[in-house]
Amino acid sequence: MQEFMETYNANVDDIEKFLTETIYNLGELSKREEKKFENLFKVFPSLELVYICDNDTLVQISDNIYRDKTSSLPKGRDRSYLMKKIRLNNSDISISKPYISSATGKTCITVVKEEADKIYFMDFTLTALLDRLGLIELHREFNFVSKSFYFVTANLMILLAVFTLGYSIYELGHSLFFKDGVSIESIFKPIIALTLGLAIFDLSKTILEQEVVFKSYSKNSKLEYKVFTKFSITIIIALLIESLMVVFKIALHDYSQMLYAVYLIAGVSILVLALGLFIFFTRKVTR
Repeated sequence: MQEFMETYNANVDDIEKFLTETIYNLGELSKREEKKFENLFKVFPSLELVYICDNDTLVQISDNIYRDKTSSLPKGRDRSYLMKKIRLNNSDISISKPYISSATGKTCITVVKEEADKIYFMDFTLTALLDRLGLIELHREFNFVSKSFYFVTANLMILLAVFTLGYSIYELGHSLFFKDGVSIESIFKPIIALTLGLAIFDLSKTILEQEVVFKSYSKNSKLEYKVFTKFSITIIIALLIESLMVVFKIALHDYSQMLYAVYLIAGVSILVLALGLFIFFTRKVTR
């Protein structure tokens, strides 16, 4: 939702001008009241709710009129609190700041028009309004497919992380109870498996958060860098543990193979250096 608010704030003047001019061009709203504002809903696909209040008392005197239904429950409510959210202009049309509608639970803006002894309140869904004006692009079918794919993939990764956890526990238990003595390898292998499982779970959790639970419609470079950095650090830690295990194994069995351990440590060191440079330059770019 943050990107929607940023887009709205960057284009607020054009949005308000569009709404004001279009409503003016429609003429008197009282003439459309009898047909429950059918034409108004056709002109504004982003319009979600219309209701009327008394000009003097600000008590709602009409039903809540939605696109495909009406509700009489809010009739008689005092709507004076809404006037605090509305920027009053010299004209008879005023527009509120974005807020979460108690009627629909969506973020909306309210356009108010005064006519004679009535005040017409029109709630516009913010995302639908931005989409209608071409300020954002919402492809519901594609988003459903992509969210479904991310959901399935992330859950499979979680299952893999759980399997890795189970494998590490099995390896440790097998080494302790079914093998002759405890070796360095029997200790380090479960640690490596746990570290990789943690990295897989952390990546899957990030995918669920960013692509399924809180779907983002814009690319946040800072977030992408953070996810990549976090995942890379976990993998590097796993490689360092593996390098340490190789050093111990070679030290215990064959010193002539120590050069291969040096190569492995050097390779991991290059990865650490590369990650450090990546963090340094990306911080400069995103400042």
